[in-house]
Amino acid sequence: MRYTKDDLTIEVTEHGAELTSLRCGGREYLWNGDPTYWNRHSPVLFPVVGKPYNNQLHIDGKVYPMKQHGFARDSEFERVVAADDGLTYRLKDAYRPEVYPYRYGLEVAYRIDGSRLRVCWRVENRGEGTMYYQIGAHPAFLLPDYDERDDVHGYVRYYGREGGAVSPRLFSALEEGNRVSLSDGDVRIPSEMPITGDTFAGDALMIEHGQVTKATLCDKRGDPVLSVECAGADAYGVWAPHKAGCPFVCLEPWCGICDPKGFVGDISQREIIHALAAGGVGCFEYSITIHEP
Repeated sequence: MRYTKDDLTIEVTEHGAELTSLRCGGREYLWNGDPTYWNRHSPVLFPVVGKPYNNQLHIDGKVYPMKQHGFARDSEFERVVAADDGLTYRLKDAYRPEVYPYRYGLEVAYRIDGSRLRVCWRVENRGEGTMYYQIGAHPAFLLPDYDERDDVHGYVRYYGREGGAVSPRLFSALEEGNRVSLSDGDVRIPSEMPITGDTFAGDALMIEHGQVTKATLCDKRGDPVLSVECAGADAYGVWAPHKAGCPFVCLEPWCGICDPKGFVGDISQREIIHALAAGGVGCFEYSITIHEP
């Protein structure tokens, strides 16, 4: 479904309620999903962010299979609201007791305000007990004027809760999709991080403990292109496939994070987890703002 308002034109597919295009002034900002590098654009991560250890969730003494980033990104949604400022989608067939025993609802809304796109997630607990979940974003953005021969393809600037630039600390690295603690001291990312062909040689950068609430993608000159902001982000991921010629980077606000290696505790004991009482509703929002060229 295509929708245009103010400065932006977006396209969203019912498969995964995934944003597949983000245009401003005739320019495309979102990755096209070419499977040569990555076959997605901006998947919704639910009910987990990252990989559960052994691809399993432990819930009330039972073990459930759960793949990395959950099942919402590969599920069908339906458009349910015709709004004058965007699109809203609801997950179909939400009750899946074989993999996730909770009764719940999930809606994803896209709202446009000038040159800013707001993405809103609404999770509802329709069951009788407490529900546990994570949710997150994984948008991939084109690197401006990408040329594989360049030493630096652009920059990412990081900002904290107080609004100022931060040089975030890395506490963990990924090993087979799960977190392992870094043991070599105070590892920090520059507040203006250059993107090179080897930035993601060790997989995604995981910025934990709410250190970052906004990341700004800049071009090779250091001029801002767009910002991804989430005031409620528990963690932030920055990633691109470590493949020669990859022309995009993902800026990912997360309300959750993958399991540490070896974790086999109950879902309620996961390090970053959100809980909803019976009848409760959880709302999260992040935004993508296009900066003036």
